[in-house]
Amino acid sequence: MLGKLARQQDPNVLVGFDHADDAGVYLIAPDLALVQTVDFFTPIVDDPYTFGQIAATNALSDVYAMGGRPLTSLAMVCFPEKGDLGILERILAGGLSKMMEAGCTVVGGHSIRDDETKFGYSVTGLIHPKRVLANSGAVPGDRLLFTKALGTGVISTAIKKGTAQAAWIDAAVRSMTTLNKVAAEVIVGGTGDPDPTWVVHSMTDVTGFGLIGHAREMALASNVGLRLYAGRILFLEGALECVRAGNIPGGLKANREFAECLVGYEEGIDEEVKTLLFDPQTAGGLLIAVAAEGADALKKALTAAGVSAVEIGEVVPQSKPLISVAT
Repeated sequence: MLGKLARQQDPNVLVGFDHADDAGVYLIAPDLALVQTVDFFTPIVDDPYTFGQIAATNALSDVYAMGGRPLTSLAMVCFPEKGDLGILERILAGGLSKMMEAGCTVVGGHSIRDDETKFGYSVTGLIHPKRVLANSGAVPGDRLLFTKALGTGVISTAIKKGTAQAAWIDAAVRSMTTLNKVAAEVIVGGTGDPDPTWVVHSMTDVTGFGLIGHAREMALASNVGLRLYAGRILFLEGALECVRAGNIPGGLKANREFAECLVGYEEGIDEEVKTLLFDPQTAGGLLIAVAAEGADALKKALTAAGVSAVEIGEVVPQSKPLISVAT
């Protein structure tokens, strides 16, 4: 809808909404820019404190995906007029715990009465204008690294249906409450060196549009194609079982209907795997296009920092299909 509106001509906008990027970037000084994002949603787990943690982790992720450092945040609350305020307090406390972990100060917020609970944050961060990692910039030959496993969407659906096993819930919650902070610090640290150990050309976080949806945005913004290897992609415990049981969220179906026309599959890929490539993620991992000569060093550094990083593909010249998925 924003695309239908008149464009504001502001030379200080370094990253706007033209390429569906993770956050906006606005120049405020020759060596400093703001990173701005906003995200909120309805509960996806039963525990209020955990829900708050997940909402904060998800909101912070877009700043990390740009290579930025979160600075301040504003809480956004929709809560029933006659709801238990003790529940709201736990939601806010959970969110605050993750904001503190990120070193991001909550400076206020806004609330409205709503029959359905919703919670999230607007987050502002800082970044050097020459070190912005947009979803554009990937070049053929780059290798694609991904830092989390897929499956939070289907597991969250199973939770709502009361069919998720405890181990599946634990795995999904661990993923959704793990900040991309460490991963971003490793990535930016190497790229920002005078003699960089690795060069990251493009980065995005995989959230509501699923791996294919966000890979599509990277490919289109960069005018390239992508080749993914299904056998290298990690899935959360229980994710495949959830798909087999029919725990398919509406967002997954919408993602697949929208983007699968740009995908070509090699023979031998299981239907469950194809499905999970479109699974909408909450606080998902970082998809990184890194120059080939530094890819192994970056993967090693991420792993040493405790980040689960796997190489899942490479960037190729733009062609049809835009995204090819091999075994």
